[in-house]
Amino acid sequence: MSFDDVSALLHGPLAMPLAALAAVLLDRLLGEPKRLHPLVGFGNLAGTLEKRLNRHSIVSGLLGWSLAVLPWVALAALLRPLAPFAVDVALLYFALGAQSLGEHADAVARPLAEGNLDEARHRVSWMVSRDTTQLDESGVAKAGMESVLENGNDAIFGALFWFSILGGPGALLFRLANTLDAMWGYRTERYNLYGRFAARCDDALNWLPARLTALTYALLGRTRNALACWKTQAPGWESPNAGPVMAAGAGSLGVQLGGAAIYHGQEEIRPPLGNGPAPVAADLARAIRLIRRSLWLWLAVLFVIGAFNA
Repeated sequence: MSFDDVSALLHGPLAMPLAALAAVLLDRLLGEPKRLHPLVGFGNLAGTLEKRLNRHSIVSGLLGWSLAVLPWVALAALLRPLAPFAVDVALLYFALGAQSLGEHADAVARPLAEGNLDEARHRVSWMVSRDTTQLDESGVAKAGMESVLENGNDAIFGALFWFSILGGPGALLFRLANTLDAMWGYRTERYNLYGRFAARCDDALNWLPARLTALTYALLGRTRNALACWKTQAPGWESPNAGPVMAAGAGSLGVQLGGAAIYHGQEEIRPPLGNGPAPVAADLARAIRLIRRSLWLWLAVLFVIGAFNA
């Protein structure tokens, strides 16, 4: 293949799926940066902005969100025409967290399977915002699976969706908006108004990707069961996007999630998700396999669309 052939390929209708594949392979090979992770710097910036701007109002939250996100997205959009393929690969790699998600799940599953409940509790606390200190083995597995299934959308498929629509800047927009929701989107005294826009923006950006993720989970497992759980259980879940994703994922894998959990010192009784037995350590690996199969299906669909447009 000549240089002209390669250039034509990287600027043609297959450029986007090829960039997506390259970013996924980079993520699988390298994982997240161990040092100087861009999201750590972004989180520090967001924290500084919040301390200076939080006036316990939606307007101040909108200003903080705009200052944190829009300059980086604009810079990405300005740089992209200079080297579209390279910029798209770099930005999608930055936005993806598939390898890291698998590593976190494995770090919980291994001590849980070995009977080291304290270590499993400690590890799962890195994945969830609930209190994990009193969880039993089933509670740890449940917390881990809920995080894995939800983050399949937040750390992978949402970024891929917006990448397919807007290229690298779209993936960056999604990832930064999702990060701010994770930092500010709480109904506490401090964030209830300031984080309202961040939470609603993330809901809007996630609405369609979450349902495509739920559909993918359903297609690659116990399809009928997953669709039934999605239809009947998701409406009772507080989050409009996490509900479909976790209900379909739990139904696809044949386990039951949800139930009691402690957040910020208060016990919440959450509706059930899925049906079947309570999850065990091995189910965390099943959830990761479901996500990886889903990822390859999404990439295949991108290549089919690219080939159709060629």
